[in-house]
Amino acid sequence: MRIVPVLSVLGFIICAVGIAMMAAVLFSFYSDEPDVQPILVSALISIAVGVFLMLFMKRLEGDELRAREGFAIVTFGWIVAPLFGSLPFLLSGAIPNFTDAYFESVSGFTTTGASILSDIESLSQGLLFWRAMTQWLGGMGIVVLSLAILPLLGVGGMQLFKAEFAGPTKDKLTPRIAETARILWSVYVLMTVVQTGLLMAGGMSFFDAICHSFATIATGGFSTKNASIAHFNSGYIDVVVTAFMFIAATNFPLHYAALSGKFRYFKDNEFQFFSISAIVATMLIVLVLLPDHDLLNSLRHAAFNVVSIMSSTGFASADFTLWAPLAQIVLFLLMFPGGCAGSTGGGMKNVRVLLLLKTAGNELKRLVHPQAVIPVRYNGRMVEQDILFNIAGFIILYLVTFATATILITSSGLDLVTSLSAVVAAMSNIGPGLGAVGPMANYGGLPDMIKWILAACMVIGRLEIFTVFVLFSRAFWRS
Repeated sequence: MRIVPVLSVLGFIICAVGIAMMAAVLFSFYSDEPDVQPILVSALISIAVGVFLMLFMKRLEGDELRAREGFAIVTFGWIVAPLFGSLPFLLSGAIPNFTDAYFESVSGFTTTGASILSDIESLSQGLLFWRAMTQWLGGMGIVVLSLAILPLLGVGGMQLFKAEFAGPTKDKLTPRIAETARILWSVYVLMTVVQTGLLMAGGMSFFDAICHSFATIATGGFSTKNASIAHFNSGYIDVVVTAFMFIAATNFPLHYAALSGKFRYFKDNEFQFFSISAIVATMLIVLVLLPDHDLLNSLRHAAFNVVSIMSSTGFASADFTLWAPLAQIVLFLLMFPGGCAGSTGGGMKNVRVLLLLKTAGNELKRLVHPQAVIPVRYNGRMVEQDILFNIAGFIILYLVTFATATILITSSGLDLVTSLSAVVAAMSNIGPGLGAVGPMANYGGLPDMIKWILAACMVIGRLEIFTVFVLFSRAFWRS
């Protein structure tokens, strides 16, 4: 492990966080708020530390990062970015406790949306904007943002790309990784601008519209309102947010292909699986809600909350903890697969679940035809065995981590429903769960130990298990 280049790139990430804070400074200054000074000081501290690391850490110009440095930068990047991102909350006094401030910041950068705040609307516009900005930056990934700049710093980015996108598929849109990052960010910004305009057309202020667009496109879920999207009580806003949550949870290369005139959505097996799952789950919950609601409202709330959970956004248009147990079970199960690979969504990813089901189906066929050779196919192509082994290993590690974290949390006295849903909501980067951490509740009342466990789950889930756990392997540290 070469520590110097790792610290140098981490310095760039910290500096980027500080520069992004300047946008929140402008909002505070424009609104003439008292929080402008602590946010500005936080930004200057972050920029100063980042520049120090970049300038005083010797780098090897043009040297490609090795796998070890790539994994280390990605993992530690998602630890130090929230550390500096928590400074505005701490210095302003809005969240004076370090554990709470770091939890809120980690939740933002990992696009989880789990909050410790009970009165969100009491925060200044500058802090609310920064809170939303952490999710927008984390959605596509600070590290992916770095890929567009790192070549200018003389550091190759391929290992970062491999570590950031640790899923079963790593489609590069162009041969050059920096160009890939620029394309992804262009699509990301375009979607944010379009949704902001549509929300403003529905009556939202510019501030509320851009904050909710940041949280939607990033599939984060932080709202500027205590009641989340339910505050606006608008069918139009529900439809717009539902549509963009679905879009954000879809593979971004598919969006780029569509903008280039190649409409491939319905040819993609994962998109088909994701869409059918959303439709089936929505219909099931509509049937549960119909006895107490009319058809239109049942469909509106069912579709919104299903897509919110599946996309790992975590917005709420209603308190689904008050729904019938069947509806809650459906939503709980939807927390595991999450969004599509190559999207801002969290969870196991639908492609893994789909290929696991295909593998299970083939094993059943082999019981009937033992000599048959039945390959697993995805988008018409045969899936290699090493990819299937990778998926099996990922799911095993995911479930072991889920079980371990749940045991640790329940041992502190938290009830089983709250523990189970809090862990999966953290690992799948969803935010709200069931029980005491439902959509109209928060994580503020949990003991500090549980908050640290859940914060670790957020990072592990955001980096898709392997990227974090490889750092604990002895083989990783051997020369």
